[in-house]
Amino acid sequence: MQKNNPRTINAWCMYDWANSVHSLVIVSSIFPVYFSATARNEQGGDTIQFLGFSIKSSVLFSYSVSISFLLVAFLIPFCTAIADYAGRKKLFMKIFCYTGAASCAFLYFFTRDTLTISVLAFMLSLIGWSGSIVFYNSFLPEIATEENFDRFSARGFSMGYIGSVLLMVFNLTMILFPDMYGITDPSLPARISFLTVGVWWILFAQIPFRYLPDNTYNKKSEGNWIFNGFRELKKVFGQVRTQVNLTRFLLAFFIYNMGVQTVMYVATIFGANELKLPDQSLIMTILIIQLVAIAGSYLFAYLSGRLGNIYALMIGVAVWIGICTGAYFITQEMEFFILAGVVGMVMGGIQSLSRATYSKLLPSDTQDTASYFSFYDVTEKVSIVLGTLVYGLVEQVTGSMRNSVLALLLIFVVGLVLLSRIPSQKVYRIRLDSTGN
Repeated sequence: MQKNNPRTINAWCMYDWANSVHSLVIVSSIFPVYFSATARNEQGGDTIQFLGFSIKSSVLFSYSVSISFLLVAFLIPFCTAIADYAGRKKLFMKIFCYTGAASCAFLYFFTRDTLTISVLAFMLSLIGWSGSIVFYNSFLPEIATEENFDRFSARGFSMGYIGSVLLMVFNLTMILFPDMYGITDPSLPARISFLTVGVWWILFAQIPFRYLPDNTYNKKSEGNWIFNGFRELKKVFGQVRTQVNLTRFLLAFFIYNMGVQTVMYVATIFGANELKLPDQSLIMTILIIQLVAIAGSYLFAYLSGRLGNIYALMIGVAVWIGICTGAYFITQEMEFFILAGVVGMVMGGIQSLSRATYSKLLPSDTQDTASYFSFYDVTEKVSIVLGTLVYGLVEQVTGSMRNSVLALLLIFVVGLVLLSRIPSQKVYRIRLDSTGN
């Protein structure tokens, strides 16, 4: 297959456009706000009953994210190994995509009376969303050459931010001006938003499903898929262990991603519960973050070209340390807005550059891209599990989210130290070339 084909690259980027509405509407903005307002007891308090347990709604939200990604971390390696062996990456991507999108649409029925099943649907949407992304990411080394990884990865994230903002603006008009749509039920605009996410996701996913290659390396699925999938996973795991810089990067990524993803998942809850910001301010803040993140993705792609991927990532992690420091002290709405702008600048950049860096560190002749990316995905998901778990535990024990922010600050410091142990990819490749290897 010809690499760097513009039509294929654009189709690949469209999956970011399709699925990023889940990240914005369900994970970061409308759903967390609606969840905080709906997950209340009869007296209006935030301590509720869930499956027989008494728990704060914010802690339940954090734990739901943790459990979802823990399940993904166990499931994905086997799915990717089977997909690589059988040449069925696109099929598995479709299964996870449709599962996640249908679960989002089901959240239309989320009310106080349907809390339990709605939380389970939210968890299933996270599983579908994150599961599909690992297969999506694994297409990058197959459709592009290494010198374009940073640029195309940034383009994908930027497309995701633009698409999600467009749908978000439409949803905001319903939430802020329900009379324009003849809506009288105050809960209906948010619930319609969840439905639109599912429809949008499925609709635009048809573009990458149409143009992405199917079975690039002409794998033949002979014998037992599951048994041979396990063998495939064992083989790739053995290869990963021999790649020194790859394993070092995965460890550093595991640590700093704990902080990055946790901030993304709990920022809205922090603003609502700790700063008592109104719903409209929280949603508009997330919208600002998405817009700024478009520029941030390209900024870090530029920095990686000038300094190398690792040095650019170190700059991003250093900024995250500053963000956590500021978050611990903020008390005013305007301070929250300013901090959100900084978050947006580094959020997209560090995510797109992490994906591109991992792609560069893969063996150049690998055909098991999905299996390799399963290790990246498991690292990411387990880090989310531990990050949100630590955040929730610290809040539960101390009673303050600000103490949880301090825990994230320490996580970023450790991540920065670990990154400093890895040769910058630009410098590393120059050194290899100079030796003639």
